[in-house]
Amino acid sequence: MAELFPEPLLKATDDALQAFEEDVRALKEPSDEEVFGAIQRVVLDLNAINEDDKLGGSGYETDEREQLCEYIDRTLSEHGIDVAALAARSGMGRHEITDQWRDW
Repeated sequence: MAELFPEPLLKATDDALQAFEEDVRALKEPSDEEVFGAIQRVVLDLNAINEDDKLGGSGYETDEREQLCEYIDRTLSEHGIDVAALAARSGMGRHEITDQWRDW
């Protein structure tokens, strides 16, 4: 497992997710653009982590990708954001909110 998920990958991922939580927590009556801005920042951070050559080719596998998307959705929901409505207002399904930026 340490080869698949080295400590630097886990630490960088935790840091990115913590920053996302802080971004979402700071949103007060957010506009869709503000919410999508927070989503974009975390997805781009996760893209950079996933592509980081210093991690020895480690990156997110299918299960981890799904878990990251679920985490983003759950974090938004826990902070009072109706993810389904947010997605619908943008003409997409709930599970597509990360797609335009996501490389992993």
